[in-house]
Amino acid sequence: MVVSACLVGLRCRYNGKVLDSEIVTKVLKYLKGRWFVPICPEQLGGLPTVRFPMEIEHGQGEDVLDGKARVIDSEGFDRTAEMVRGAREAYRIAELTGARIALLKDGSPSCGSHLIKRKGGKVEGMGVAAALFKRQGMVIMSEGDLAGFEREGS
Repeated sequence: MVVSACLVGLRCRYNGKVLDSEIVTKVLKYLKGRWFVPICPEQLGGLPTVRFPMEIEHGQGEDVLDGKARVIDSEGFDRTAEMVRGAREAYRIAELTGARIALLKDGSPSCGSHLIKRKGGKVEGMGVAAALFKRQGMVIMSEGDLAGFEREGS
């Protein structure tokens, strides 16, 4: 399984902060005893931490992969190439490790599995890496899909 690195508490988010501890605790509880590899497609694409927030303009992840939409940061810079490169590198890691499941941070322009940010809100859609993983036949999950999860004996 590949997992968004921010979901396990690594400092890779655009603002350099760690995610809310409740989310990290829930994800780590789910992952206990499971084999996983943390990934950050945005870092793998060459973007730094800290970086400007980004949005997919006029589409979602699949559209970016097909060249029909772009990823633009809050300063107006086109980050499409970095996002596509990062998605491909993240998928390469999944392939090399035999991962068939991806647990990804919803709302992200790279990892969003159900929702992506747009104009201060969230809209239905997948991020660039999530769309590539799905296209390649991987099972895609978000931290929201873990709601109600309880491991036996915990």
